[in-house]
Amino acid sequence: MTLFQRFDLDTNATMPSVRWFRRRWRRFHRTVLVANGHPIRSYIGLILGEETRRYRLARFIFRPVLRVVRRLLRRPLATDPQPVPAVITVFPFDYAPHLSAEPVTRFADVAVVTVTLGSLATSVAASLDALSDDIKWILFMSSDASDTANVLRSQATDGADVVFADEAGRDPLLPTLKAPMVGTHTLLSYNVVGRPALVRRSALAAVGGLRPEAGVAFEHDLYLRLSERGGVFQHVPQVLPGGYDEAWFAQPALVSDTQTVVRDALARRGWSAEVHPGELPGLSDWRPHVPSSLPTIDIVIPTRDRIDLVKNCLASIEAITTYPNWNIIILDNDSVESASLEFFASTRYQVVPCPGPFNYAAIMNRGIRHATGDFVLTLNNDTIALTPDWLEQLLGLASLPDVGIVGACLIDQYGRGEHESIVIAPFPQHLRTWSNYPLVDHFSRATRDVAAVTGAVQMIRRSFYDQLGGMDEGLRVTMNDVDICLRSHNEGKSVLYTPHVRLTHHVSSSRGSLDPFEDRNRFLFRWDVLGSFQDPFFPEALRLYGETVYYRP
Repeated sequence: MTLFQRFDLDTNATMPSVRWFRRRWRRFHRTVLVANGHPIRSYIGLILGEETRRYRLARFIFRPVLRVVRRLLRRPLATDPQPVPAVITVFPFDYAPHLSAEPVTRFADVAVVTVTLGSLATSVAASLDALSDDIKWILFMSSDASDTANVLRSQATDGADVVFADEAGRDPLLPTLKAPMVGTHTLLSYNVVGRPALVRRSALAAVGGLRPEAGVAFEHDLYLRLSERGGVFQHVPQVLPGGYDEAWFAQPALVSDTQTVVRDALARRGWSAEVHPGELPGLSDWRPHVPSSLPTIDIVIPTRDRIDLVKNCLASIEAITTYPNWNIIILDNDSVESASLEFFASTRYQVVPCPGPFNYAAIMNRGIRHATGDFVLTLNNDTIALTPDWLEQLLGLASLPDVGIVGACLIDQYGRGEHESIVIAPFPQHLRTWSNYPLVDHFSRATRDVAAVTGAVQMIRRSFYDQLGGMDEGLRVTMNDVDICLRSHNEGKSVLYTPHVRLTHHVSSSRGSLDPFEDRNRFLFRWDVLGSFQDPFFPEALRLYGETVYYRP
């Protein structure tokens, strides 16, 4: 069963008409207009439409001006102090607690287990043993919220082993919103299920109950073991009381016990890895070891002239990279400057000619056909590596048997966040902490499963790249990197993002801001984006429009 439905594989499928695309884009613009507090751009989109001559003309005239203004607004002055992140008191900004007035059906087969501060697996297990045989479901909660158990029980499906909800959280205006899918790798980073969570008693028994070794992290340990056995997690996108309180995260035992359960989970999988405390309590920083065979990595860098960028990129790799087994392949897309030609003639790295009109997917496919390494890393020529063991970290994750593609954290040339995975809610956008995701939480600081990562930095096993057929050359400029990630998911291979590998990305300094309508529309039709598509790894109650996250339960 594939994760994402493709709508272009049906033998009767044909590309919709221009009118169909215009309607869909116009509907999207209207949604943005309603949501957006700064509606100028949305109004322009509504007035001009998409794929019209007047819109193309407006982009041609005004894009250079807007680009300069955007750079001036983003460029920090040398005299400016480092920006201090604002204290977030409401997230999302339009969130307000909602209390349902509807009566709740009472279920006799549910037992509520209130977990107090410092509760250990042994003491909670003793409480479970005392339950009568007619109890089929168990709810772990931090506080007494009697209706929560019944709300979750009323929505539990027959096949569900765990039914979990969004949390009212430690602050009533900062709920913990969760993704519909429990990513197996995200779960190694932190307890994404959290509380309140309704657990089927038979599923708990099937994995051997609670383990004393788990200490206060017994729930995290339980969900890891259930996930390993193919347990079914059902998310209820409803903010309910009974979640973790501040004191729970302040207890020292949580840090050590979290590391214990994550190490045990990695050992059960047979994955050799280091586990360290993460940036936040309850968050683990797990890093798989590089295979002992030290696989070869071919770093594939496309360029057209801009040898200044290429030299800076190469210099950073040469200066800081600690992994020993890598090569570089430079893909030359019709460079003409004398400095470029001289560099290509003298460099010790392989240069592959990729002539013709700019087609990123075709250039990468051609270059990777010349690669002989075990893994390939697509790398923009306008990037600068900042993390010495960046290749070890990417390779460790990409070597896992269930992983297809791995991406990294990018910051722009002004030191601001530029890419922390790609979310599709409802259109593909880069997630950026302190920008469109103004919250530092477990989600934003975790190594996690994601829908996609940018092609500016993508590591993939060479044989798997061939299995996927490479990038779709019909997506000439844009969306080809997102598309190959979605196809990776459909082949049963996860896409991961790690925040622990950092590179500088000089945004759009190489090929500008090319964004053809044809690419976007082909991608939109293939995956029904702006329609039925749902990103399973981003909280389903959130929508990302431009620089703002909105609450849309």
